[in-house]
Amino acid sequence: MKNKIPKRRRHLLKPSTLAFIREARRTPGYSFSDWLHGYIYARWPYLYIGIGTGEHRLTRLLMPIGNGLMRLFRRPSIIRDQPDRNVRQISTKSSRKRSKRLTFADTYHGKVVPLKAAKQLVTIDHEVNLTDLEQIIPYSRARDIVLKNPDHILLLECPCRASRPNPCLPLDVCLIIGEPIAGFVAEHHPTRCRWISRDEAVAVLEAEHKRGHVHHAFFKDAMLGRFYAICNCCACCCGAMQAMRNGIPMLAPSGYICRVQKELCEGCGQCIESCQFSALSMPNGVAEVDTDRCMGCGVCTSRCTRKAISLEREPLKGYPLEIKSLLKHKTA
Repeated sequence: MKNKIPKRRRHLLKPSTLAFIREARRTPGYSFSDWLHGYIYARWPYLYIGIGTGEHRLTRLLMPIGNGLMRLFRRPSIIRDQPDRNVRQISTKSSRKRSKRLTFADTYHGKVVPLKAAKQLVTIDHEVNLTDLEQIIPYSRARDIVLKNPDHILLLECPCRASRPNPCLPLDVCLIIGEPIAGFVAEHHPTRCRWISRDEAVAVLEAEHKRGHVHHAFFKDAMLGRFYAICNCCACCCGAMQAMRNGIPMLAPSGYICRVQKELCEGCGQCIESCQFSALSMPNGVAEVDTDRCMGCGVCTSRCTRKAISLEREPLKGYPLEIKSLLKHKTA
């Protein structure tokens, strides 16, 4: 994105838009079509998500336009031939074929993060530049963590919840982190968001965890190809979880899996009711885990009064997004 903005037009743009443009120019491989996509997404997120979830009343009218824009934005890219570690490979041929094209999940996806890891992301006190995290974020695009002004945290009304006729409450549960994205959203949606401190962000995460909602760190190619938000999601409202049910692998597991100590389980069923991914069942009076469905969010562990469920590392589920460990490894 190299074209300069004529001085006579600069006064027509909001300061946050100019900041977004400046950061876009500094981002390697970021094109004008990427920026335009990002601008539309961040400028009109409620329309964008509402159409994507099929809830907006204009979906039928605007979906063809949206599909056309997606074809425009999905420019050719050179993608390394690597398997998605979280999706079973049907055959070598199909894996190779998939690696040559971008899918929707490659451009917009989330990583499940347990509460402890989510807290780390909102309490970083210095700028971060971690790029090409292919072991942690197993997608072809949008897998960098570049945080500028990480203390700039915005609490936004969730576009997914806001699009639903009977949403889960509260609505303001999305955390937009760092510049220039937080500033852009704040300037364009002043009635739907507010600035909060790190401590307030931690309190939001803890409250959502108690409600049984899952923390997702979201990445998007159009949002400078990087991490930009933590959403606190429920299966009934979340567009990404809806996409997963429809076969679009938009969410990567945390790198953990829940394990049940059967001798401690008393068969109360609270863990089953709390699981947003329907990964738990009780066929014989004791909780059992469907390891294919389990995403390692950790919600069920806090529901079990007997502490019969715990999170354990599972290499087959990828690597955890634990930013303190990543930073320590980088500086070692």
